[in-house]
Amino acid sequence: MTINCIGKLIDLSVPKVMGILNVTPNSFYDGGKYIDEKSIINQVTKMIAEGATFIDIGAYSSKPGAEFVSEEEEIRRLIPVIELVLKHFPDTLISVDTFRSTIAKISIETGACMINDISAGSLDEKMLEMVAKLQVPYCMMHMKGNPQTMQSLAQYSNITKEMLFYFSEKVALARSLGINDLIIDPGFGFAKTLEQNFEVMKHLDLFQMLELPLLVGVSRKSMIYKTLEINPDVSLNGTTVLNTIALQKGANILRVHDVKEAMECVKLCHSLNN
Repeated sequence: MTINCIGKLIDLSVPKVMGILNVTPNSFYDGGKYIDEKSIINQVTKMIAEGATFIDIGAYSSKPGAEFVSEEEEIRRLIPVIELVLKHFPDTLISVDTFRSTIAKISIETGACMINDISAGSLDEKMLEMVAKLQVPYCMMHMKGNPQTMQSLAQYSNITKEMLFYFSEKVALARSLGINDLIIDPGFGFAKTLEQNFEVMKHLDLFQMLELPLLVGVSRKSMIYKTLEINPDVSLNGTTVLNTIALQKGANILRVHDVKEAMECVKLCHSLNN
């Protein structure tokens, strides 16, 4: 199982780690940490040294109830960071966390290689067509509504079944437009209660029937810290537990804040499975 990133084939038969770089002032865990050149370069240096295959850059917080950010502001936050990272690390595989087609276009033209869309095209009707034109890998996540409304829409009769149907429709549409490299993200924490998050994790292996790479992002999320009655700052151990379970259930990419610990999960699980 491979994806093509700007001419480089990435083999996902051994799971990969995607390091998170939020350049927002209000992300739930690391908001405001990476807003100057020195802190950005130091963090990217650390993540690459620890084994990250991808760096996922986001400039619009998608936490529940996050404030609206204009396209102009998203561009102002995002594009200089892509340029900065590629100036210092030219071979970096940058994924851009955006649901806007215009941002996707500018980001890829600036040197990013992948689009990570929390809405799978639902928040911008031009996104799928844009990705098809750009011919880059596209990660489509499950969510209802938008960051401002999603937590009020967590109603399902059978969440796993409904999510599989959702992805089947999205994949069919993407394929019809000519998108080749698709990645599936169940969207832990997006339009899901704590109990629903664990239900999805319990049945995560069922998503392998889609025969597409599976990205899992549970890093320091509320399903961990609220369940354990702690806060995100001390939820790394819980993150490691769920990352290990995700790998055992077929995850191909772990999207994380803490690359070193995620790489240890990958190496140990790979050794166990082989």
